[in-house]
Amino acid sequence: MSVFASSNFQGHKALIRVDFNVPIKNNVIGDDTRIRAAIPTILKVLNDGGSVVLMSHWGRPIKDMEKKPELTKADFSLSRIVTKLSELLGKPVQFAQDCIGDDAAEKAKNLAAGEVLLLENLRYYKEEEKGNEIFAQQLASYGDVYINDAFGTAHRAHASTSVIAHYFPREKRMFGLLMEAEVLAAEKVLHKAERPFTAIVGGAKVSDKILIIENLLNKATDIIIGGGMAYTFFKAQGGKIGSSLCEDDRMELALELLEKAKAKGVHIHLPVDSIIADKFAADAHTDLANNTAIPDGWMGLDIGSEACIAFSEVITRSKTILWNGPMGVFEMEKFQNGTKTIAESVVAATANGAFSLVGGGDSVSAVNKFGFADKVSYVSTGGGAMLEYFEGKILPGIAAINGQL
Repeated sequence: MSVFASSNFQGHKALIRVDFNVPIKNNVIGDDTRIRAAIPTILKVLNDGGSVVLMSHWGRPIKDMEKKPELTKADFSLSRIVTKLSELLGKPVQFAQDCIGDDAAEKAKNLAAGEVLLLENLRYYKEEEKGNEIFAQQLASYGDVYINDAFGTAHRAHASTSVIAHYFPREKRMFGLLMEAEVLAAEKVLHKAERPFTAIVGGAKVSDKILIIENLLNKATDIIIGGGMAYTFFKAQGGKIGSSLCEDDRMELALELLEKAKAKGVHIHLPVDSIIADKFAADAHTDLANNTAIPDGWMGLDIGSEACIAFSEVITRSKTILWNGPMGVFEMEKFQNGTKTIAESVVAATANGAFSLVGGGDSVSAVNKFGFADKVSYVSTGGGAMLEYFEGKILPGIAAINGQL
């Protein structure tokens, strides 16, 4: 049993780092997945008879307000989360107008068992991102137990995600249920993967995924490469890619990755064909082309029918699947078939006993859009944190809890 699950929080005030950095437009929350993901941890503490102080960031207020003087702190306030959070918890949530200072300290001090307090945006202060110890100590004073349940920020050595853990004894700092699940799922794929192990890597740029591909060359049996990044590989091999996305300065690297994979016996699967378009737009004219012969003035915006069949065959015979990145511009209906086909194949493999982990903002958006989130083994809330984890990096938010920092 985990440290968190076996703990009794009666009479304790738990300071929980959550990740409520959710999309909000015109004060309306677009996707409450990250808020919902934190609810079980919060309820466990409350049901035990404890109280909860929640802290989170939202956006990048300091940087954005410098760029756009018309923006104010209100545009980044976590007060916009309170109504939805109260609804999901089934009880009112108190709100502190700041994350440090008299109001926050007083409300945290007076918090009774069963009550919840949400602090204002941590990133109003530059000390948060700088990992300032005094700032971390002020936050630490609001609780007697520290719980990190924000996997999405675990790759940041910030005051609230890493430094703060030093102010709690080893037995009073722990992962929440979400963090535990994220780490267990990632560990299962990285260190306990049943073979064949297929990694599906998509997205726009090779440069964004170099490290994850290199690390996976030591783990996976098959690596599927799709999305805009695939065209760099084709151009590097002498193919004609029209006006498709390409990183010319990464072509040599692309060839090196193919050589490394060959030397390690890892099969790299590139898409044979693409749905091409005469412009980057939802109303573009489309056609199908081989990826070594895309006409001038045309660009690949999704994998084609042959690629869909080939990739599906690889995925459906897999026992472990990691999916990070879409196959095309799935936000546009004309270019969503490739990503949807991959999603369907991952679902089919999962139903057949494979363990599937989907992570990275666009991949998560895709499985949610197509209604498959509950048909894969695990959907990560991590984004950048999961990417860095699979690059083989030590995540400060995890290391701090484990006493490695």
